[in-house]
Amino acid sequence: MDRKRMIYLDNNATTPTDPRVVEAMLPFSMNTRQCQAAITLFGWVAEEAVDYAREQIANLIEVDSKEIIFTSGATESDNLGLKGVFEMYRRKGNHIITVKTEHKAILDTCDHLEKLGAEITYLEVNREGLIDLTELEAAIKPNTILISVMWANNETGTIQDMKTIGDICAKHGVLFMSDATQAVGKIPVKPKKVGVHIMAFSSHKMYGPKGVGALYVSRKNPRVKLTAQMDGGGHERGMRSGTLNVPGIVGFGKAAEIAKNEMTQDAERVSKLRDKLETELSKLEEVYLNGAKQSRMPHVTNLSFKHVEGEGLMMTFNQNIAVSSGSACTSASLEPSYVLVALGLGDDLAHSSIRFSLGRFTTEEDVDYAIQAVAQGVNHMRDLSPIWEMYKEGIDLNTVTWSEH
Repeated sequence: MDRKRMIYLDNNATTPTDPRVVEAMLPFSMNTRQCQAAITLFGWVAEEAVDYAREQIANLIEVDSKEIIFTSGATESDNLGLKGVFEMYRRKGNHIITVKTEHKAILDTCDHLEKLGAEITYLEVNREGLIDLTELEAAIKPNTILISVMWANNETGTIQDMKTIGDICAKHGVLFMSDATQAVGKIPVKPKKVGVHIMAFSSHKMYGPKGVGALYVSRKNPRVKLTAQMDGGGHERGMRSGTLNVPGIVGFGKAAEIAKNEMTQDAERVSKLRDKLETELSKLEEVYLNGAKQSRMPHVTNLSFKHVEGEGLMMTFNQNIAVSSGSACTSASLEPSYVLVALGLGDDLAHSSIRFSLGRFTTEEDVDYAIQAVAQGVNHMRDLSPIWEMYKEGIDLNTVTWSEH
């Protein structure tokens, strides 16, 4: 196998910037030696470019361009959405409903709001990562102001039933927010059609530059108001002050335009590659799919290889395949992913999981190479594993007493 070949299968972490996006940004990377007159002219050009990008992004998700608020990324958008609603609607209530498998940008912000007096309900998910809609409706109380459910999960690709959740929110007069970072630009995401009022997303997850994101905020039916979290010159309809990142926004706009035009064929192509990867790796013994088989993103698969430690498996790839393991480095210990634990996986399967997220630039050769490398790695690690040997001999590992020495 070619040890120098670099295979990137971690597109849920970040996507490579599309060369067409870089090309669109170049004219806005200012040459500081230009004269003052040119800089003044640049101001007008920049303003027009930002307006155009706002339209490109609004077109992608089929909203009014005035409903797009630019931020530094989805984390800031999540913070602005949650904190902005909590402060603005505090007289109406303090109860927010969210899900245990949300991104940390949502969970940590909710944790912060709890300290300020918010009451947060965290919904459980089933083995596929889907919430129970009856449970969601039962959790709504007279003081509920917001329900925040991510469109597609970053670890498993599971897509929630957004339309039904939107209908429940409308029925009870509750605002509906979604972190749609993993979905926008990859599948059709139309917040107005499903009843989402506030939606966070990011440029660098859809082949645009890092450091720029957006928050969709509904202007009518209902008109949503948010308390600004960044005070200053009153930019972005007063919701987010600060000089705009013009090159980043231009790139974000171009990325949105490309996504609108190419999303369908991109999804069709990568889903076939994803299915090939999944089918071939499932030929190994004791391989489990984590999350939903049907209701999921076209480019993601999360697989557990029983009795193979995920971090260790990644070491066998000679660092030339980029994927994510189901363990997160927190301090000195390797904790299993809280998302996989919420799905009901035991520590053994959670620790043995790998997330493969394909993208626009993934080739069939990349997938073939990955299949071969992962299969070799799994077999190699199982050959060295006394636990796998015991498992193969039919010993019930739950009954084994492990010695300290």
